[in-house]
Formats: sequence, structure tokens, C-alpha cells
Amino acid sequence: MIKYFALIVFGFTFFACNGNEPIPSINQLSTPTKKVTRYYNFVKDIPLPEGYTLQNMASNSFAAWLANIPLKKDNTVYLFNGNVKQNQEAQFAVLNISVSNKNLQQCADAVMRMRAEYLFAQNKMDEIQFIDNERSQYKFKEPFTRAHFVQYLDKVFGMCGSASLAKQLQQKSKFENIAAGDVIIRGGFPGHAVMVMALAENTEGKKIYLLAQSYMPAQDIHVLQNPMNKNLSPWYEVNDEDIIQTPEYIFKKSELMQW
Repeated sequence: MIKYFALIVFGFTFFACNGNEPIPSINQLSTPTKKVTRYYNFVKDIPLPEGYTLQNMASNSFAAWLANIPLKKDNTVYLFNGNVKQNQEAQFAVLNISVSNKNLQQCADAVMRMRAEYLFAQNKMDEIQFIDNERSQYKFKEPFTRAHFVQYLDKVFGMCGSASLAKQLQQKSKFENIAAGDVIIRGGFPGHAVMVMALAENTEGKKIYLLAQSYMPAQDIHVLQNPMNKNLSPWYEVNDEDIIQTPEYIFKKSELMQW
């Protein structure tokens, strides 16, 4: 599948994953939280607002694996070719996961990468499979080596994307049931997708969550800032709003899906 590029304006010009939803001008958003100067070891170490605790996670669950992804000390986002991404205001932290030197691991690909990495780590090789737009299946087959796994992912990234991943996932009936490992996705050519990295709750039952994305061109996977609430950022609140506005994309709550 050919990777598509759409050029849009977001206060400045950069490559985007979508042309379906208008992106607000930067001066319409809250001032982005400044880049972190303190280093956090893992996703689970990202500070919580007062009164919130992380959801309980089974030790071998996808949620636990996501929470334990290491973070880079440098929270600069780099493109696949080593260049610095033009917009450095979107991220709070950068995941220590390879983007490779190919322009393949973009938005939906990053979601598939994290899911596949989890299953690979759990030795659940028979569950590593994705579909393309024609619903052809791409299964990870022997030999189950790291090198073969990387080659497999390159093939998946070339043939699958947000449109096919949206067909593979199952829609979640209520946004209030959001959980770590869920995906907020709009399938398209191109569309966009973000991973729900962690979920926390306070004693009143209010929930907050973290989101991570890659983008176009292929770039480091990064935890997103919350441009609409700089005091809560990088956490997002489960509320009555119909949309979820991230730094570089606007989703609808109805686009929450699960594996």
C-alpha cells in the first residue's frame, strides 16, 4: 500500500496523517505545556494529578506492558531519517522504541508495532497478525527470530494502515469504559490512530488517560501533550465532550476501539 502524504497548515506547514478533519490554528489552542526537563524512566512514571492512581494491571497484560515501556532521556522527536521533526510542541515524552530508518512506521503502524511487540514479548506468536484493506491476513510465521520479526513488521507497515486496522479492531460501546491498550482511530487514506497508554482514576470515579502517537513522515512514538488543558497535560480527562482534541488531530469519542 502506498503511504500517502497530505500537506496542511497548523500555524506552520508540516506533513499530516489526515485531510478529513480541520485542524485548528495554533493560536486557537491553549498554550502547549513546555517540554519536560525532568527525565522519567517509564510510561508509568509520568506524574499523575493529585488524588489519582493508575489502574490495576495484571502482570502479563497489555496495559502493564505499555506502562513499562522505557522513555528516552531526550524528548525531542526525530524522523526516520534522523532529522528533527518541525513541530516539537506535541510531545511530553518519547518512547524508547525503534522507528527504523524507513518511512514506514507512521500513525497506525506505531499502534500495530506496540501490539506486536507485546505479543512477541509474551511468546504469543500465533496472535501476531494483521489484515490489509482486502482483509488478507498477515501472520507472523516461523522462524520466530527478532530479525524475522522486524522484516515481518516492515511488510505489515507497507500493506496495512489506519483503514485496515479500523476494520480489524472492535468498536467500544461506551467511551467511559476506555482502558489502556485501546485505540482511538479514524480509518482513512490516510486516517490517524493513537494508542491509549495508561488509565488512572480518583476516589470520585473520574478517569484520565495518556495517548501516544507516531505521525507522517515516520517518527519517534511519543506521549502527547493535552493542548486543551495545560494544567492536566499530558493527561486527558474522560468528560462529556464529543471530541478529543490532540495537538495534531481531532478525534470523535465514537472512534474508540479495542483489540
